[in-house]
Amino acid sequence: MRFKLPIDGFVLALLSTVALASVLPAQGRGAEVMGQAANVAIAFLFFLYGLRLAPRAALQGLAQWRLHLAVIAATFVVFPLLGLATGLLPESVLPPGLYAGILFLCVLPSTVQSSIAFTSIAGGNVAAAICSASASNLLGILLTPALVALLMHGAGAGISLGVLGDIAMQLFLPFALGQLLRPRLGAWAERHRWLLGRMDRLSILMVVYVAFSEGVVSGIWHRLDAAQLGVLLVICLALLGAVLGVTVLMARLLGLGRVDEIVLVFCGSKKSLASGLPMASVIFAGSQVGLIVLPLMLFHQVQLMVCAWLARRYAEGSRETVALPAE
Repeated sequence: MRFKLPIDGFVLALLSTVALASVLPAQGRGAEVMGQAANVAIAFLFFLYGLRLAPRAALQGLAQWRLHLAVIAATFVVFPLLGLATGLLPESVLPPGLYAGILFLCVLPSTVQSSIAFTSIAGGNVAAAICSASASNLLGILLTPALVALLMHGAGAGISLGVLGDIAMQLFLPFALGQLLRPRLGAWAERHRWLLGRMDRLSILMVVYVAFSEGVVSGIWHRLDAAQLGVLLVICLALLGAVLGVTVLMARLLGLGRVDEIVLVFCGSKKSLASGLPMASVIFAGSQVGLIVLPLMLFHQVQLMVCAWLARRYAEGSRETVALPAE
């Protein structure tokens, strides 16, 4: 059996962008221009998300409502509670900036592509995975900002009225426009999926460059050392392990079959890097963003590697090669 576990190529691109921002950060007028371009890129990203995401997929399979509610509960209830629990760690172990990043990570929606891919590889209910992952992303457009407002005041990252306006202009409206134009442009988007996917990634890399440039200029990275990054890695592994355990337990308590358990495990344990990075740039102040998205970037690679291994265990003899998704 061939089974590839490389570092995700998109993660390498993100790390390269962080390195570039550390050496050559955008400053002055250049930073203003890049910031405006990043805002346009974020709006474009969410327009594409709206264009691609079929509401019908989130409404199909309603007969499996217990499974879909369990996925939503894992994503928007279990994860945030675990994130809040990390606040019990002393500040010397988990500084406030990284704690805010952990909380933000925990309130994000699930991924779509990787959740469906791993469910398929593991031999799960792919149709149900499409429904659950789509519903998670549709709800996340509303629930993630609401949960940030509810949970993150204590982490110094509450939402002001001005931020709410930015969320509406850069996230909600482009997404809604994409949904409205989906009947006309959806087929075109499918035909050009590869090209639009590359544009997605370039837009996200631009957002990351701007965010980390602001962090470098403000001196925020002098507060981090290798030991804190090691602790952050352990926290990400612990979060993922806890959620995987909880989702398996939920599946057993609900009496779900193996194919539906796989859906709950893989859809309920993911967090979307593609949605999280642009959302963070809209919700948080510029100098905060780099530190806040650091846990998400690390968790992204951790979830891909662990879930790829887990999909192999579920597959039990499948000869498919795992290709790690970019999301």
